[in-house]
Amino acid sequence: MSWVFLLLAGFSEIFGVICMKNFALGVSRLYFVGVFASFALSLGLLYLALKDIPMSVAYAIYTGMGASFAVLIGIMLYRESASFVKLFFVGLIILCSVSLKLLH
Repeated sequence: MSWVFLLLAGFSEIFGVICMKNFALGVSRLYFVGVFASFALSLGLLYLALKDIPMSVAYAIYTGMGASFAVLIGIMLYRESASFVKLFFVGLIILCSVSLKLLH
């Protein structure tokens, strides 16, 4: 169950970053609530995951998810550049996160 908590924590963080970007763009003031709710949920779920998963593994996967999905969502939703080098390094982040999971 800890791995489910970790994945949900990562997705909640990603949703919080999307809310933060939309709030920064002035889309709606309601995104402000989404930022804090998402990050509070994310940290709560990370706390639950850390009960059974070593901190080094859990936090690396948590931040790897956040970083890689932030890049991919930036490319898809906000028309950020998608160079080969950027996508290559995102792929490495994902590969390393999956490898950490397999080694645990």
